[in-house]
Amino acid sequence: MSESLLLNGAPLPAVDPALLRATTFGHFTSLQVRDGKVDGLDLHLDRLDRSTREIFGQPLPAERVHADLRTALAQSLDLSIRINVFWTDELQLLTRTSPPVAPGTEPVRLRAFQHQRAVPHLKHTGTFDLTYYAHRAVREGYDDAVFHTASGEISEASIWNICFARGAEIVFPAAPVLPGIRQQVLQRGLDTYTTAPIPLADLPTYDAAYLTNSIDPALPVAAINTTTYEPHPESAELIARAYATQPAQAV
Repeated sequence: MSESLLLNGAPLPAVDPALLRATTFGHFTSLQVRDGKVDGLDLHLDRLDRSTREIFGQPLPAERVHADLRTALAQSLDLSIRINVFWTDELQLLTRTSPPVAPGTEPVRLRAFQHQRAVPHLKHTGTFDLTYYAHRAVREGYDDAVFHTASGEISEASIWNICFARGAEIVFPAAPVLPGIRQQVLQRGLDTYTTAPIPLADLPTYDAAYLTNSIDPALPVAAINTTTYEPHPESAELIARAYATQPAQAV
């Protein structure tokens, strides 16, 4: 008897159960493509190769990823793309496309939880915990979750990196995090920045906080727990200028 799948009692004959199992162990990267260009494309390619070597002991040539991206872009030059890397009997790339997503415009309120992702330097497919804490935050009246270590140091948010501003100084958490592509692009564009421990107790000493990911380059944070932040033009303009020095790269 062969394996089969049912969804709400109905067969799913076109889905291979072995494929679904394989995709749960792997890694991915998410891109926003505009006019056939991606912010930090070289960083995405490097992430995919490094993670593939670490997880599967194999390189992932940039040319192979480029070929799949170009195939995806045949449908549109403006897309959201997620590339999953996994292994069956060989290295596999699963590319998912969807309509482009616009950055958020409203400052967000974050609920802080003590949590650290497993192997945080990898963008792996084990994302249950991120969604779990994000949903908990929403149930408690917040917009999303941000994490801190057992010693109380801020690390990262559910699907974002986070940075803080004190005057014209931009500070990134020193706690273990996934080095996000947008964060790396921002750091490339800044003349100077600091990486330092950011204890929960020190949150009121900062003027502003921002979330960064492939969708949101600098989404302002309105609050973390009971600490609130007002708009801070000095740091917002500094971050905007930094991004402006890093043009998107053609696929």
